[in-house]
Amino acid sequence: MSLVQPAIEPTMPKSWNRENKPHKFCPGCGHGMVLKALGEAIDELGIQNNTVYGCDIGCSLLSWDFFAVDSVQTHHGRTTPVMTGIKRARPELICVGYMGDGGAYSIGSQHLVNAAARNEKVTVIVVNNTNYGMTGGQMSPCSLPDQKTETSPYGRNVDETGYPTKGPEMVAAITPEGAYVARGTVANFRQLKNYIKRALENQIAGRGFSFVEALSVCPTNWRTNAKSTWAFVENDMVKYFPVGEIKVPTVKEE
Repeated sequence: MSLVQPAIEPTMPKSWNRENKPHKFCPGCGHGMVLKALGEAIDELGIQNNTVYGCDIGCSLLSWDFFAVDSVQTHHGRTTPVMTGIKRARPELICVGYMGDGGAYSIGSQHLVNAAARNEKVTVIVVNNTNYGMTGGQMSPCSLPDQKTETSPYGRNVDETGYPTKGPEMVAAITPEGAYVARGTVANFRQLKNYIKRALENQIAGRGFSFVEALSVCPTNWRTNAKSTWAFVENDMVKYFPVGEIKVPTVKEE
């Protein structure tokens, strides 16, 4: 009888870096849940070895070494074209761009629009927490009407600043057939992971642009406790940003 004990397989998903837990975001931040959903989707699809992960500046940059996959941190707003370039150079790779609503809908909006219109075969995940979290909670493209932020202390005035950007609806309107577009929420983890997994599957199948927005929480800058944080994301946000699949490619049977 051997006295050598068999090695114990780690229970943590293979794509996660064990030494980087817990995550580096503020307590209560939703980024950790979105990234967990992405990590579980990567593992369930078995694509860790050919996945390339790109993250934007802002809170997103704290995830640059979150996964045990090839990763790159891009300039602010340039994540989408970087991942597009990698995909064009190495079509066999699964390219995932991860950013906040500022990186996607403000400084990076032109790249998002053009990549979507060209139906680039990459996956883009946008975390929408209705503010610029990294720099102190200023108003972002997704701040809700009348929402108070550091730069809208009396509430967002839509007559002066316009209405919040509905990214998935915009992407769905300009993408051709083959694109996948959805909006999930950290308040429904299983559904969010399912949407991210379908977005990755769409890229694997080579159909077209895949886009998922995740409604997220930012209690630090919202200045909310646990109860009011979840009330805001579950009630207030979904009224303006409806959750669900917005565009699903038609799969032709062989």
